[in-house]
Amino acid sequence: MRSIASLVIYEEDLSRINTCLSSLQHKARSSAVLLIDTSGQLIATAGGSEALDTTPLASLAAGSIAAAGALAQLLGEQEFSFVFYDGERKRLHLSVIGHQAILLVLLDRHSAIPLVRLQVKKFSKELERIFNELDNRPEPVGGRGREIGEITDDDVETLFEMS
Repeated sequence: MRSIASLVIYEEDLSRINTCLSSLQHKARSSAVLLIDTSGQLIATAGGSEALDTTPLASLAAGSIAAAGALAQLLGEQEFSFVFYDGERKRLHLSVIGHQAILLVLLDRHSAIPLVRLQVKKFSKELERIFNELDNRPEPVGGRGREIGEITDDDVETLFEMS
């Protein structure tokens, strides 16, 4: 399976991912949900992530998952299915999706942990299906869609028409 960074993600793919994250955020009653690749790069967010400094949060979450994986191996485990942090006001639930991405769910003190775990399991399977589809997609051929950030000839023409 290819890493997330090597996958071509079209706008419609990102829309499916965002819909999945928004549904998880709503059903788990979480403050925010972040999808992060295993190198610590933010892929997508849902919920109240505007107030968060997402760049270091994503990077530290990836480091935490890597450390948990090393601890698991030292203890003779394949991996730990999730990492949970419980603070005075905030809680974090981190889980790995298909060895490709990290799902970070930010909770407050009133969040029901069993509900969060149930919803994370459900939506992790959906995200894994999306990643498998992306991984099994043939190399991009013209007319398939637009990659995120891709500039087309029409975009260039529109830019010059505006000036």
